[in-house]
Amino acid sequence: MTATHVSRRAALLATLASTASPLLAQAQDRPLEWVLGYAPGGGSDVVARTVADAMSKTLNRPIVVNNKPGAATNIAADYVAKSRDYGNVMLTADFATLAANPALFSKLSYNAEKDFTPVGLLARFPLLLVVAPNVPVKNWKEFLAWANSHADGTSYASAGAGSPHHLATELLRERTGLKLIHVPYRGAGPAVTDLLGGQVPFGMMDTASVQQYLGSGKLKAIAVASPQRLKVLPEIPTFAEQGLPNFVAYAWQGLVVPTGTPPETVAKLNKALQAALDSTFVKARFQTLALEALPGTPQQMADHVRAERERWGQLIRANHITLD
Repeated sequence: MTATHVSRRAALLATLASTASPLLAQAQDRPLEWVLGYAPGGGSDVVARTVADAMSKTLNRPIVVNNKPGAATNIAADYVAKSRDYGNVMLTADFATLAANPALFSKLSYNAEKDFTPVGLLARFPLLLVVAPNVPVKNWKEFLAWANSHADGTSYASAGAGSPHHLATELLRERTGLKLIHVPYRGAGPAVTDLLGGQVPFGMMDTASVQQYLGSGKLKAIAVASPQRLKVLPEIPTFAEQGLPNFVAYAWQGLVVPTGTPPETVAKLNKALQAALDSTFVKARFQTLALEALPGTPQQMADHVRAERERWGQLIRANHITLD
């Protein structure tokens, strides 16, 4: 190869490098899309934005939360399941998306087992039975008497059909025989708004969505569906303490990406997620919302999802609950 050829080749490589550099920088600066199947303002939205802020610092990349509420998270799940933008999109996949919907719907546009790859669990949300300020009850015994006094049934709010809020209340109905009428919303945020206004009398709501309204009396918490009282809200008794034993239900969420995302990308996202969950900022925020962080591996998330799908699938089929 002559000196002239070497010189020309070097010049060409320099030109390509100078052209590619802006494109590479643009790809690195492109926001990572975090899709969420609930409306802004609820506990799911708070968790996504809190963790996204911390993860973006580790990844050195902006993360944008994209709310796609409706259809029991199926709109958001379908969007991500069909995405081929690997490495640039992820989803809050929760109790509904991964555990309940496969039993609630005879046909889904996505496959909960095959279309998503776990990154890791995010958090577990304790569920509280809360009533609107105009409901004249202070404890579980008074709530039962009040609910039974409505011959035509009592309405309740949920974060959406198939949400843990919905199915936990159906479990409550099964255990008590109460006549209940489901009023689904497009997320916990809108449901809490109507609870505050008294348009709907009660609901099983996650702590992240209602905790700020309890101390002021804007909402009244009757019981927590956990084995023990919450450290952050120790004044709220469990269902078991008030005569309903073994009533335990949580909302939980994890982070997934569309299947086909490279394993090294999944590992990188998991590493950033673990760092976020271990950060002082996220820990403090979760504590104020009475949330329990669930750090772990993608495989641990897969095992958790499998167990929850079996547990709640049995309840759904036994009670012939369908959303078709």
